[in-house]
Amino acid sequence: MPSVVRVQVEPTVLKWARERSGIPEERLAVRFPKLAAWEAGEEQPTLKQLESFASATHTPAGFLFLQAPPQEPVPIPDFRTIASAGVERPSPDLLDTVYICQQRQEWYRTYAQSIQEEPVAFIGSASVEDDMAEVASAMRDTLGFGLEARQQYSSWTAALSGLSERAEITGVLVMVSGVVGSNTHRVLDPQEFRGFALADPIAPLVFLNGADTKAAQIFTLAHELAHLWIGTTALSNATAETPGNNAIERWCNQVAAELLVPLPAIRDQYRTSAALTEELDRLAARFRVSTLVILRRVHDAGYLTSAQYRAAFEAELERIVAVFPSGSGGNFYNTLPVRASKRFTRALIASTLGGRTLYQDAFRLLGFKKVSTLNELAKSLGVVA
Repeated sequence: MPSVVRVQVEPTVLKWARERSGIPEERLAVRFPKLAAWEAGEEQPTLKQLESFASATHTPAGFLFLQAPPQEPVPIPDFRTIASAGVERPSPDLLDTVYICQQRQEWYRTYAQSIQEEPVAFIGSASVEDDMAEVASAMRDTLGFGLEARQQYSSWTAALSGLSERAEITGVLVMVSGVVGSNTHRVLDPQEFRGFALADPIAPLVFLNGADTKAAQIFTLAHELAHLWIGTTALSNATAETPGNNAIERWCNQVAAELLVPLPAIRDQYRTSAALTEELDRLAARFRVSTLVILRRVHDAGYLTSAQYRAAFEAELERIVAVFPSGSGGNFYNTLPVRASKRFTRALIASTLGGRTLYQDAFRLLGFKKVSTLNELAKSLGVVA
């Protein structure tokens, strides 16, 4: 019988791939019993084993043949902070999500130029030197997301979908997903990132981590739109709770809060004599935003000290998660266009059915492989009758 061919792999590269994946060592060891020996340099894997290991750890197979672990920074400006420090090692889930969105953006940019779409006028129209309230007002007007317009939505969760749709109407590709591409086994971690913006005059894009709470998503969407207004590409984990350490992040946070709930309005309508929870619910229904955003604005208006705000935020977050869990799933033909942007999905399907885009490219960008699925998706989106 022919001898088994082993592949020479640097142990440090194998260890890097394991740690990069975020998968517990004991879990990988069940599938790869010789993993400890590989990392110690005592044994070498076969080519088939190495390919399986690359797939299991979501590592590009070519990386495993390097002589040393590669440097793999996030390919966009990273404004995230954890305990005031930068985040050093991105997960493969985060990296692959950014790469997928960049590929979709590149396709849409080429498509938009081919049909001579006009640039999106507000991209880069503001600066962090501008007055935040004035920028927020301009955003509300452009998006059609003033208080009166929001009353058409039955709840703040419906208003979140409405704000996303209004952003898409203005030319922004809004993608909301809690998984990598269409792989439901690769769930994104909201603690790693909440969203990002890819600024571009032709194909501006916002991605929201759909594994995050719905309450957090409406603020993240407003925050990332603020990034587009000043023309900055950025990866963020900003929340309504924390102002952020970066000056641009603080500015975008403040604009997002002002966009959703103008400070003069909260001062006019907040009742200091009422119970806090009662006021949060009442004003959340009034402004069609989450109670966490209202709580942030109550603090901004000076009605709560920093200590009171932090305690109230933790209590309210716990209450909201119980009532409005994140969750995903649902009908595939409703979910996929949200994950990939309805604007993007319609354009890609129309281009494919019109013979301008290859089916294999459409499948790669949308994350499925069947013509029947694309045809059914075309019907559900009204691309074809």
